[in-house]
Amino acid sequence: MTSLIDVVFLLLIFFMVSTSFVKQSQINISLPQADSAAIVEEVPGQIDIMITATGTYFINGRELINNRPETIRNALQKVSNGNYSLPLTISADANAKHQHVVTAMDVAGRIGFVQISIATVNEPGAE
Repeated sequence: MTSLIDVVFLLLIFFMVSTSFVKQSQINISLPQADSAAIVEEVPGQIDIMITATGTYFINGRELINNRPETIRNALQKVSNGNYSLPLTISADANAKHQHVVTAMDVAGRIGFVQISIATVNEPGAE
């Protein structure tokens, strides 16, 4: 019986020593409040052009009213705010005409974009 009590005490001492007592610390943060409701137009960090199978253009998720080069040029100038060093990504539907992709690249190049890339998607199971 004495040896059993010794073992229990040793286990008790072991668990007391190995247990860490953590006290959670808290920080009170006072967040700033906005005084005015002024709308600030955010300049995007990247411009995305998406072309659907029917030839419809979307620039940063907003659909263009037609697919004329002048419309694409005006939309790109408006979105970029004259900053033509922004990276531009063109993604097209697999059934989109090649001419629509070339038109988007041509318009972007003529404006002055130099970081133009074409997005690709790897199909699952294809190597």
